[in-house]
Order: sequence, then C-alpha cells, then structure tokens
Amino acid sequence: MTRWIIFIVIYTLICIYGFQALKTVTKQNWLYILYLFIALVVLGNFIYQFSASSEGRVLSPEKSYAFGFLLSFLSLNLVLVPILFVEDIIRIVMGLYDKLVTTNETFYLPSRRKFVSQIALGLAAIPFASLLYGMYKGKYNFRVLSYQLHFEDLPEAFDGYKITQISDIHSGSFDNKKKIEYAIDLINEQKSDLLLFTGDMVNNKTTEMLPWKDTFGRLKANDGKFSVLGNHDYGDYIDWPSAEAKAQNLEDLKALQKEIGFDVLLNDSRFIEKDGQRLAVLGVENWGKGGFKKAGDLQKAKSKVIAEDFKILMSHDPSHWEAEVVNDDYHYHLTLSGHTHGMQFGIEIPGWIKWSPVKWRYKQWAGIYEQLGQYINVNRGFGYLGYPGRVGIWPEITVIELKKGSKSITQTV
Repeated sequence: MTRWIIFIVIYTLICIYGFQALKTVTKQNWLYILYLFIALVVLGNFIYQFSASSEGRVLSPEKSYAFGFLLSFLSLNLVLVPILFVEDIIRIVMGLYDKLVTTNETFYLPSRRKFVSQIALGLAAIPFASLLYGMYKGKYNFRVLSYQLHFEDLPEAFDGYKITQISDIHSGSFDNKKKIEYAIDLINEQKSDLLLFTGDMVNNKTTEMLPWKDTFGRLKANDGKFSVLGNHDYGDYIDWPSAEAKAQNLEDLKALQKEIGFDVLLNDSRFIEKDGQRLAVLGVENWGKGGFKKAGDLQKAKSKVIAEDFKILMSHDPSHWEAEVVNDDYHYHLTLSGHTHGMQFGIEIPGWIKWSPVKWRYKQWAGIYEQLGQYINVNRGFGYLGYPGRVGIWPEITVIELKKGSKSITQTV
C-alpha cells in the first residue's frame, strides 16, 4: 500500500506540471477536463491491473497495455517537467530580484511565458505520439533484412544458400491475427532453403501458442525448420502448482514445436547435405549472463560435428557468443541469436545511427557483428513483450545468403 501511495503522489506531481503547461497555452476548459480525465483513467487502469493477483513476472496483455498507456502519458509529462521546472527557478529568481533590488514591497512571481509552454508541449508530443504509434502500428511493422555473407571455406554446394531467421515470437502477446498471417506470408515469400527459429516461442505457457499453431504451421523451407529454446520457454517467470506441472509445460512446448514442423535442437546438431557436401546446424538450450538460465551445453551440441565442418550455431542469448563460442576450439562460422528485442525502442538510420538503451546491457544487441573471423546475427525479434509496441526497432525477419568468396558482409536490403 505504501508503494502505491508514493507512486500516486509522484504521478500527481508530474501531472500538475503538465496541466500547468496546458493552462498557459490555452483557455479551453474542455481541454482541461480531457487532460484530467485521461490522467485519472490511465492511473486507475494501471492500479486496477497491477493490484490484481499476478501469475508471474511477465505481463499479461491487459497489464502490458496498462503499462504502455502509463508510459506514453508519463513521457508527455516527463518532458514538460524539467523545462517548466527550470522556468520556475528563473521566475523565482526574477521575483526575488524584483523584491530585493527594486522598491516593491510585495513578492511578485512572474507568470509563465506562453512560448515556453508551447515549445515544451511540442517537444513532449514527440515521445508521446511515438509510443502510441508503437502500440498501434509499430509492433506489427515487419521488416525483412537481407544480408550476403561470404566465406572462403563455404562448401561449393552451398554457394547461394538462403537462411531465414526469426526469433522471440512471444505468442502470448499477440492480438491481431491478420497481421501475424501477413508476417507468415512474408517469411514464406523469401523462399529460403532453411528456416531457423532462435527461441522464446511463448511468454510463459505452452497454451499461449495453441491459437497460433496452424498459422505458424504454414511456415515453409526447402531443407527444414529448426529451433532452440529461449529463456521464456522454460516457464521460469510464472508460479506453477508443482515442479511436475512446470516440467510438463516444457515437454508440451517441445511437442508443439514438433507439430508445427520444427526440429527442436536441445544441445544437439543436424547435417544438411547437398551434392556430397554438408553443412552443420547446431542448437544449444538457453545460455545467458546476468541471472538467465544456463542450460546450454556447447560441448555436447558439437559432439557429432568435426572441426572442418561449416557450422551454423543457434543460441538464443547473444551473451553466450563472447562468453563461450568465439574462443571455443571449434570455429563457428555463423551464430544466430535474439533475446534483446533491441529493447523495442531506439533509433536506426542505416549508415548514420544505430542506438538503443539496450546497448548498455548487451554488446551485441541487433544486427551482424564479427570477431576472429566468426559472425553473429542478433535478430531484433518477431513479437514484443512488456511494452506492447515497438518504436524505431521494428519486428525483424532476417534473410542471410551464404556465398563462397573472400570473407565479407553485404546488406542487400
């Protein structure tokens, strides 16, 4: 209860500044009423959703939207606060100067300047509108990112071989079947030889994926579909009635992935053979730094593979790459990861800027990186979690074409 009281007090103080800016800019009473109404609805919905019983640390769709609307409304006001606070300090200084230096006997506080509030509201509208757009459209703004990777030791039979990677489906967050159907069609349009899914099919429970089973069952790839588990697939973020129920949920998820058509690699490997040559696909269970599950066993996964094989490794968490993969005695030509979502928020202008707050947590957080002649691609994710939207970091379908030649990388789209 104490935490809620503190939260309400802070929220109220922040909203007061927003209301002051609005009063300075306009004299329309209906706008005042609308602002106060929105402030109360956003707060009330957030308290209602989050004071109810919780099944775990992962937000339900209802709680996600409550959080998203709160975040959007607060972003509007949090931009206003520092600007108006600085103006208040200037107003107080001017009032004190007028009182102490001039002959005025009473303290006079200058009124707010309209143009300052107008500028503040204009700036505040940017994150507010962006976050609302991210919830309405950005989360389903699917992008296909295509690359060509050249390797000198790529078997000739695989020159021009196409791989599609998707990651972080998070089916428990979906709320628009038409948009998901569109994304599945977009994946199939790539006509790739191999489809690799790098974990987090659900938020918590296998049942979240059941309504989407047939939709994702339509995914196609000439040489098969392979998958690994992500940290959310283990059901670690929800309370279970028993250890047996949790274990059964995981088994159900593995079975469901197989029904969809995925070959689930649990610290294991498979070979793709063409014209007497082969390519090794390895998959480890989740391995992550910072308290995340470390079920991945790279040594076990590579036990059927020889050093000379051309190797593609699927590992959900990119922190595994630098921790164990890059310096392993085997050379992993390409590692595919996800997990970060690019934080679902950032700025990307190809050739100019690539930024997200998640870069302070993960060194490899989105796109392709290279070390010691080995590549990793960190997919920005197919779905979303927590904040029910995406701003600047759009849902991604990665297409990688393997080419034989001098080592290089080219983004073709």
